[in-house]
This record gives sequence, C-alpha cells and structure tokens, in this order.
Amino acid sequence: MTTSGNTGKQGLTYAGAGVDIDAGNRLVDRIKPAAKATSRSGVMGGLGGFGALFDLKDAGYKDPILVAATDGVGTKLRIAIDTGNVDTIGVDLVAMCVNDLVCQGAEPLFFLDYFATGKLDVDQATRIIEGIAKGCADSGCALIGGETAEMPGMYHKGDFDLAGFAVGAMERGTHLPAGVAEGDVLIGLRSSGVHSNGYSFVRKVVEISGLSWSDPCPWAQSTLGEALLAPTRLYVKQALAAARLGGVHGLAHITGGGITENPPRVLPEGLACEIDLGAWDLPAVFRWLAETAGMSEPELLKTFNCGIGMILVVDPAQADGVETSLKAAGEEPVRMGRIVAQDASGEGVIYKGRLL
Repeated sequence: MTTSGNTGKQGLTYAGAGVDIDAGNRLVDRIKPAAKATSRSGVMGGLGGFGALFDLKDAGYKDPILVAATDGVGTKLRIAIDTGNVDTIGVDLVAMCVNDLVCQGAEPLFFLDYFATGKLDVDQATRIIEGIAKGCADSGCALIGGETAEMPGMYHKGDFDLAGFAVGAMERGTHLPAGVAEGDVLIGLRSSGVHSNGYSFVRKVVEISGLSWSDPCPWAQSTLGEALLAPTRLYVKQALAAARLGGVHGLAHITGGGITENPPRVLPEGLACEIDLGAWDLPAVFRWLAETAGMSEPELLKTFNCGIGMILVVDPAQADGVETSLKAAGEEPVRMGRIVAQDASGEGVIYKGRLL
C-alpha cells in the first residue's frame, strides 16, 4: 500500500511554462494612471473587470447610432521593435481606428487594445500602452479596457502585436457621407508622413537603399528609423468641429490604397473626385521612396497618402467657413479639387497636374 505526500519534487507552474500572471498584474497597476487620464463623460468604472461599461446617456446622446472600427499598425511594428522605439506606436494604433470612425460622422467614445507577446516585458508594454492612452486623450475617447496576452512559442523574442477597437456614436440622421454632389470642394488635411500603411513596401525600399534604421535620414535631421516612426496624425477633433459647422458632406481617411482608392468610398454612383496634384508639395519622405524604388506616379498615389491624410468633401458655399475652422484648429488645409461627373473612363479619381 502506498501513501501520497510531499516528495520534495517541484510541480510544473504556469510561470514555468512561460506565462507570468504576476507580471500581467504589475502591468495593469502601471497603466492605471494613464488609462484614468483618458476618462470622459460616459465612463463607468475602471480597469480590471470582465467587461467595460459606458453610459451613452451620460455622454449626452439622445438617439444614438453606434459605430465600431478595428485596425492594427501593420509592419510599422517591425521598425518599432527593431529600433526599440515603441513610445508612439500606440498613437498609430488609436489613429487608425478613430480616424475611420470620424469618417462616418461619429465621435469616438472609447477604445480597447489587444497586446500580444511571447514574453511580457512590463516596461516595454507600459510604454506602448501609455502611447495608446496619449492617442485616446488627444482624440477625446477613453481607454476603458484591453487584453494583454502572453503566449510563449507564438512570437520570437522581443516581438509583439497590437490590435485596436474603437466605438463611437452619432445622433440618428447625422451619418456621413450624405449629400455629396457635383461641385463640392475637396479640402485636404496634411499627413505627418507615411502614417501606418505601406510599410512592407517601405521596408523593402530601405533594404534596397542599403541603409539601416540607425543611419542618418536622407530627408530629416534624425535617424532613418525615427523619421519613419513619425506617428499617424489624429484628425478627430478638427474634423468633428468642421462637420458641426455644417456643409461637410463626407470625409475620407487616406489609408491603404492611397489617394486613388479612398476618396471614391464616399461618392455616390456617377461622380468622381477631380484632384489637382499641383495644389500641395509632395513631402520629402515620399519623394525619397519614389526615387529609391523607381516608382511611377500612379503607383505612388495608389500606395501612400502622399502628404494628405484626410480629405473633406464640402459644400462650396460653406468651404471658406470650414477652412477657417480648420485653420483655427492648427491645420494648413489644402484646397485640392472638386467633385465632378464621372468621365468615360469610369475612374473614381481624375488627376490634374503632376506630383513627381
């Protein structure tokens, strides 16, 4: 007959398998102040529950329609990981979601993040999530929850992935696009650089150039890695302020597909965007990418934002007022074209002039 007892042999633990719950708890404690700083009307409770609560009535809505968006940062993460510069990648994550929400006419209300890694580095994760909190605060939405997943064997050492989820609202009947018509004016808001699309191509161009992330940037007073990590601009507050003046019929966030593919998403059948490529100067980063890669102008316009991160479609009678509002918000708006009848080509964008 045998008896059970303590044999002195150590059993396998979850930490021994590579998942450190205590580290996750330390991370939650570290990020609580950053999340709290994003609080706004409608937020109920704090981090740590099984779900996050939000009171639409307390946020001032009477008959709201909810709008949701989800996105990631793509292979821009690779540059952040390789350089160790992770402080602004969270801003990119927020921007990719909330800039889409505002195109529907919605005010972003709250945000949740998903952070996955093979081995949790609490200091690195704190820097990333503090960047997410900054993006939320700058766009007026609350960081009310998220998930940190430590998954040994799924990621190479030091690697991580991010996904973002934003929810916004608008009063019924105020959705965009609405009323887009021939003669409407196109007003562009400038980008801060490549933003968060096209980085698989960017990384290939850098490889062709023979440069490393730590080399001096060919077009800016920084390293190449620092320049290419310039965070995506947040257009929420200025775009919503302009829309509330009246006359904004549509908004197009210039993401994957560039200027060629995104503006037609707000157009009714039979209309096109006529864009004057001479209305703004091509930023140096895109000129360097085009010259290094031997890109054609059509390929450039279909791949990158080319210096314009958001386009407003505006009633011509109210375009001056919208521009004044945008300038008051610190923008340098670009009057870049108009809505016209589609020509025989059937293209959604008709270009005039040249960028390159």
